[in-house]
Amino acid sequence: MSSTIEVTSPYDDSVVGTVPFNTQEEVEAALDLAHKTFLDRKNWIPRYKRVEILEKLVEIMSSQVEDLTKLCASEGGKPYVDSKVEVLRAINSVKLAIEHLGVYEGKEISMGQTPTSANRIAYTFKEPIGVAVAISAFNHPMNLAIGQVIPAVAVGCPVIIRPATQTPMSALKVVEMLKEAGLPEGWAQGIVCDRKGSEYLATSPKTSFLTFIGSASVGWYLSSKVAPGTRVALEHGGVAPVIVAKDADIDAMIPDLAKGGFYHAGQVCISVQRVFVHESIVDEVATKLAAVASKLVVGNQLDPKTEVGPLVNNGEVDRVEEWVNEAIEKGAKVLTGGKRISKSCYEPTVLLNPSEDSIVSKKEVFGPVVCVYSYSDIDDAIAKANSLNVSFQAAVFSKNIDTCLKCVKELNGTAVIVNDHTAFRVDWMPFGGAKESGIGVGGVPHVMEDMSNEKMMVIKSPVL
Repeated sequence: MSSTIEVTSPYDDSVVGTVPFNTQEEVEAALDLAHKTFLDRKNWIPRYKRVEILEKLVEIMSSQVEDLTKLCASEGGKPYVDSKVEVLRAINSVKLAIEHLGVYEGKEISMGQTPTSANRIAYTFKEPIGVAVAISAFNHPMNLAIGQVIPAVAVGCPVIIRPATQTPMSALKVVEMLKEAGLPEGWAQGIVCDRKGSEYLATSPKTSFLTFIGSASVGWYLSSKVAPGTRVALEHGGVAPVIVAKDADIDAMIPDLAKGGFYHAGQVCISVQRVFVHESIVDEVATKLAAVASKLVVGNQLDPKTEVGPLVNNGEVDRVEEWVNEAIEKGAKVLTGGKRISKSCYEPTVLLNPSEDSIVSKKEVFGPVVCVYSYSDIDDAIAKANSLNVSFQAAVFSKNIDTCLKCVKELNGTAVIVNDHTAFRVDWMPFGGAKESGIGVGGVPHVMEDMSNEKMMVIKSPVL
């Protein structure tokens, strides 16, 4: 029988809720139910009914925005204002799934151009791939759950979500609201379990699709263990680079860099981390960025005035502190921050010219730390930006279209954002990393397609 675990606020460790912690037997039973549900083709939910359920979900979520915002913020640590944006974004993602069902279709395959294909017509259509298992991360507990679960529900895949144990309540709430919206038993389940249970869900032959958001080491490990034929989508982190040309609009750029670097205390896989600035403006850019960072309000995520909340746990503050101290010992100049505020919060920090062998220059900080580097030649800056074995979103700031296009062409990223920060995203665009940063493409319509198989029907008739 399930035990329970307490979910605590990252800010002060106060208990914000309790959730069941499922046994291995319950994990296996959940997957058995999902698999049995998928095999029962006669009772697959028709498309119009799925649309009705998702429309009802939009109504339910829209009536609970304030409660969902507080739930999301309390367990995840993202500031109240940003958590409200997350909830509204999650509602919009459900709408995106409904809209995409209107163009979720196959096509005619040409026949008759050879004697052997005469008297035939052929069409493709979409079918759900099978049971989807979603292993989620802590940093956007509501929107990540929606982004992994709703595409599965939309296309007709039974789905099991295993949220991060630090932030499980939002994902379980999504499942609860789907049931309230009319989704039958077996089509969406939330499981909170240990690593053994997670690995079982990911690697069982009953799983047809694995979507994983989290650390690269765990993601690649699970990917290596999945059953033959299981389709995998992995979303890991980046160490996002930004190229700032000497003609960049500095005053327009600084708020974007600050938002991209310090949003959710830097706990974003595409957070601004490495900013390469031309030597003629590096001091001005770094100083102005530090001035903005020094004024950010850090504290309790539930306070509407808070701009930067806590890190997800106190151990992460310890790690960020160690990494910054190492960078300072190796010569980095601290322009602002550089110290912990409390057990749970770290100062928004701007470092100037950390050494290339500093951890903050090589690994994803996942904390409120932005590194600024001086360069004289843009080719050197691009080479340094591309020197790590990660590839996610990158950015360039310049008024010169040729400079922008050069960076778009040469930066090693799956997306290059021009004159905006690296953390820009909307949920209908393709989103995902390459190299160590992952495989597969996120974004609601793209996930729906990825969770589908294309089946072809060929009809032979003498009248054709």
